[in-house]
Amino acid sequence: MDIEQTDQKLATIFKVLGEPHRIEILRILYHAGRELTCSEVSAQLKLSKSTVSYHFRAMRLAGLTHTRQVAQIKYLSINTALFEQFLPAFLATL
Repeated sequence: MDIEQTDQKLATIFKVLGEPHRIEILRILYHAGRELTCSEVSAQLKLSKSTVSYHFRAMRLAGLTHTRQVAQIKYLSINTALFEQFLPAFLATL
């Protein structure tokens, strides 16, 4: 990845992380240490499932998270490789 691509990726990451609920979602996932469902996260944040799902999608598209679907249930986890590459100390601050 060249410097221009790196800068573009960082801009995308920072744009997505500019939403406080998304940082809260990452914090919940980080401290859980496992995949969580939209329902589990929405219960902890006291937000609707549709709102959490909206944030899940934005984070997934930016590469911040992984989503695994089993039947109708989507499981979300942090893409630690991306954070190690672009923001190596970020997760430890959560």
